[in-house]
Amino acid sequence: MPAETWSIAELAAEYDVTLRTIRFYEDRGLLTPERRGTLRVYHPRDKVRLGLILRGKRLGFSLDEIATIVDMYDAEPGEEGQLEYLLTQITHRRADLEQRRHDIDETLRELAEVEARCHADLDSLRSAAGTGTGRPDGVPTNG
Repeated sequence: MPAETWSIAELAAEYDVTLRTIRFYEDRGLLTPERRGTLRVYHPRDKVRLGLILRGKRLGFSLDEIATIVDMYDAEPGEEGQLEYLLTQITHRRADLEQRRHDIDETLRELAEVEARCHADLDSLRSAAGTGTGRPDGVPTNG
């Protein structure tokens, strides 16, 4: 019984990516479809690799990191080495994301402080305008 195969269009539709995306991964050596004339024929290995590539991208890994992970499965040290490398990359990625979250939280706190000061200054300006001076420092405005 022959193994199931897919065309580039079928893979693109299944994974909701463009043909160009798949060809890009081929150019990078991440996918290696069989060629039948001008047709590309993808085997189960290519389909699994495409799924791993796209998952790696969603998790924020670079293509070089993804290539290392998926290529290790086929070579020494095999699946164990692949999993150890992946765990190391996950640790680094998590630390990077935690730092980014900290930086975002800090930026949001700073924005809240600036926003509160702007509201207070605006309230002061409006209050001063209501007293007839027009400015919080008491200097009359022309008008």
